[in-house]
Amino acid sequence: MIWQLASNSLWRRPIRTSLTALGIAVAVGSMVIFLSLGEGLRKAFASQIGSIGPDLQVSFGDFDASTSFTTLPEIPLHYLDDLQAQSSRFGITRVTPLLSHFRAGLSPGNSFVFQGLPASEDLANLFIDFQVDAGRSLRADDEGKGVAVIGAQVAKRSQLELGKQLRLSGDYSFEIVGIVSSSEGIVDNSIVVPLTSLQAALGIKDKLSFITLDLEEPARAAEIATQLKEVFPNLGFQTRSDVLGVLEQGVRITDVVRLGISTIALIVGAIAVANTMMMSVFERTREFGIVRAIGARPRFLFALVLSEALLLSFVGALAGVILGRLGMIAVNNIATNLIGLEVAALTPRLVLFAISVAFVMGLMSGLIPAFRAARITIATAMARE
Repeated sequence: MIWQLASNSLWRRPIRTSLTALGIAVAVGSMVIFLSLGEGLRKAFASQIGSIGPDLQVSFGDFDASTSFTTLPEIPLHYLDDLQAQSSRFGITRVTPLLSHFRAGLSPGNSFVFQGLPASEDLANLFIDFQVDAGRSLRADDEGKGVAVIGAQVAKRSQLELGKQLRLSGDYSFEIVGIVSSSEGIVDNSIVVPLTSLQAALGIKDKLSFITLDLEEPARAAEIATQLKEVFPNLGFQTRSDVLGVLEQGVRITDVVRLGISTIALIVGAIAVANTMMMSVFERTREFGIVRAIGARPRFLFALVLSEALLLSFVGALAGVILGRLGMIAVNNIATNLIGLEVAALTPRLVLFAISVAFVMGLMSGLIPAFRAARITIATAMARE
């Protein structure tokens, strides 16, 4: 009965109720969009790294959230020969050096990730379902030359074609000789160039960003990583799960930032609910006096006003989830066009969290108006015009 009375009371003031619910919907929708980015990134990382990539990744020092995305190569080049010398001892089948460089631009279309790899390496052995869509792949005789193969997403995003020049610096540019793709998202969004060519362009000839290791027994990756750490204490050895763990840590950090931004919108929504309920109580003072006069107890009025606040927040939360879902579709459409990945995902736990937050917001916002309604005396209410 009390929920029906609360519903009827809200719809007696449709414009105010609708605007307040809209404010809550915008607040909750913003939170859903922000937090869905974290859920989407987790899924993207799991699909891109969880089942693919090298058996072991080698970094200089420990690999953690604060150093994992550094643009400065740190691994001394001599470690490449040292690891190759230990191949037979640890069952290493392939040692691949990698030099990464991010060239930032004013727009996504002018920002590029360069990956320097040995030109003699068959890219089909490094990337799952690798294929050449146009032109050719790198060849051994490309080492030291200014040539590049680009991912299909890069070509689409930046409107690049075969034969065009990609300028890395004033003195170095790379001619596009191939457009490639794979089931991974990594190569699709990268520019792959010969390792020595990128070293010369960056003026870095004695350092690498990472070294990747393929093993005869991938199931023993964690055990082999521990053994290699004893031999090379200055290096870090990460399995796929280790890399995912670091990325998860980074996503959690961004979750806190996004939640902090969302909290501001939620506070505004809570203030809107509290304001609506306080105005409602003020306008219905005489009505509440009549209800008290015919036998209603203060706790009934308290429950009625609090129910109105909770109902208003719940309706706003449902609308916010729908609004957030629409926003996620727009974000994913943009991300798919830019990088070929969906970066936002709506999960059941996110929906439950959004509704729970809205419930708490309604509860906290309705307490003061509910207490005020419960404290109205019959004499005061009846004396009010």
